[in-house]
Amino acid sequence: MANLPYRIGVDGGGTKTELILVDGAGQILARHVGPGCNPSHLGADGARTVLLSALEALLSQSAVRNPKSEISATRLYVAGSAATWREIAALLHGYGVVATGPDSLPVLELATAGGPGLVLHAGTGSFVAARAPDGSVHYAGGLGWRFGDPGSGHDLGRRAIAAALLELQGWAPATGLGEALRAHTALADAASITRLFYTDPEANARIAAFAPRAIELAQQGCRPAQVALAGSIGELVAQGRLVTEKLFPGARDITCGISGAVLNNPAAKYALQAFAESNGWPVKLHFITEPPSEGVRRLLLRD
Repeated sequence: MANLPYRIGVDGGGTKTELILVDGAGQILARHVGPGCNPSHLGADGARTVLLSALEALLSQSAVRNPKSEISATRLYVAGSAATWREIAALLHGYGVVATGPDSLPVLELATAGGPGLVLHAGTGSFVAARAPDGSVHYAGGLGWRFGDPGSGHDLGRRAIAAALLELQGWAPATGLGEALRAHTALADAASITRLFYTDPEANARIAAFAPRAIELAQQGCRPAQVALAGSIGELVAQGRLVTEKLFPGARDITCGISGAVLNNPAAKYALQAFAESNGWPVKLHFITEPPSEGVRRLLLRD
């Protein structure tokens, strides 16, 4: 089995699932992007269904004849319960040796290339992942919207919406944030918008979807949007500082990757650099532009 030429890598989260098929040299032969597969959202059966459909779609795109018979390994780097994913992996047959790992590992690989350091990631959700000098891997945050997920699209959207609602209620000066929320919801007043977010079953997705607009306004100088962005990022940085203090005591110039759409924009970069400088955080910020699937590809090469 070890001599079979092909491997599959999966980067799966709550928003999307991206799969790649690579050869022994790490060249990508096929790629597929499907819906999210987090069992926390879909349940175990739903996550397995999404994964199986995505795997079949990936192989159907490959120019290799009958690639399934030549797969040596499949690696699942996925969000959600590790125990659930191990159970799902045990039921996957015909995909070589299947192993699972957290979705933090690909972005950590992009940040540190297997060396010591950490990464702050913020997309729909957020987390801090780190590799200590002894090679051990650690994870902080990633607790989901119910417990904060600072720096995430949901947290930023929540903060920006709260500020926008105050504008629409007439308690804060109009800055454009309130009008942006009206456009986002297609509703006119604070009461209707508030009711929507408390009754809509897709409210969490709607809240996170407001984050890109909040970032745009922050970059255009909208003060409440800037405050929301800085507050959200500041709490994520606080998590990162806890990690560096415990894992890298006394170290300087610690490699710190910055990953995800919420953090890789001019307004967020400015806030991150200001936090690092003003608080004496001993890191070298490295803004990651490669997608997590590139981290998956590199991990497959190390396998």
